[in-house]
Amino acid sequence: MHSMTGFGRGAAATDAWQASVEISSVNRKQAEVVVQAPRELNELDARIRKAVLAVVSRGRIQVSINVERPQGAAADFRIDPALALAFSSAFTELGNTVGYPVLPAAADFLRQPGIISTGNCEIDAEAAWLAIEPALTDALVQLAAMRASEGDHLKTDFLTRLGILDSFAKKIATEAPGRPIRQRELLAKRLRDAGLELDPADERVVKEIALFADRCDVSEEITRLDSHFAKFREYLEAAEPPGRALDFLCQELFREFNTIGSKANDASIAQTIVEAKTELEKIREQVQNVE
Repeated sequence: MHSMTGFGRGAAATDAWQASVEISSVNRKQAEVVVQAPRELNELDARIRKAVLAVVSRGRIQVSINVERPQGAAADFRIDPALALAFSSAFTELGNTVGYPVLPAAADFLRQPGIISTGNCEIDAEAAWLAIEPALTDALVQLAAMRASEGDHLKTDFLTRLGILDSFAKKIATEAPGRPIRQRELLAKRLRDAGLELDPADERVVKEIALFADRCDVSEEITRLDSHFAKFREYLEAAEPPGRALDFLCQELFREFNTIGSKANDASIAQTIVEAKTELEKIREQVQNVE
């Protein structure tokens, strides 16, 4: 099981290019890959996304790629001929204006931005890919390792909280059968307080208690809770990403506990339901970060 949160960094170089890749991921219901790279590498976008989606199935993944010439590589000098001629013509026009020749010095050309520039040449995407690919692979390995490590922590937390929920369900299963008995005692007390003496063996009392016992029976919900707990643990051990399935199971667990609270109509069980739902909410929050 993997978390959707992680980070990875990789670097590689060839004789022509050196590349560094950083990948970060956060939770998202679907897979979303965002690539930040020089525009000359746009044609590599599909390859980058394919490599990322081979490792990640859910989450928002941001890939930042930087490509530059290796240290020590000769810098390229570029001259803008049109700008240089326009700059020189400006001095000629200046001389005509003041009435004597004004000639630009070499330093004047160097100070004028854009006439002479240094930097790397245009990036060749295919040549750069030879450095980007291994850097991307290393970054993805680190990302997957961090997501797996975080997933292990989440798994441990889930198992602990599932054990707590299981104990709540067992407590409810133990207390629920006594609810009709308490209801019969409560009914008898109300009748006595109202000055009505009624034989407990009276058919009407027996029928009322039988109907109440049927309405407050939560055995089916307890059975479904046990089934959901088992399925939850099964998904935690599955090879496939279980995030969506776990999210669905959390909804089902909430539904069963809600139903038990409504049917049982008992203060003690209601308190247990509140505690169970509080614990389940913690699980549900963490499940949102599971791939």
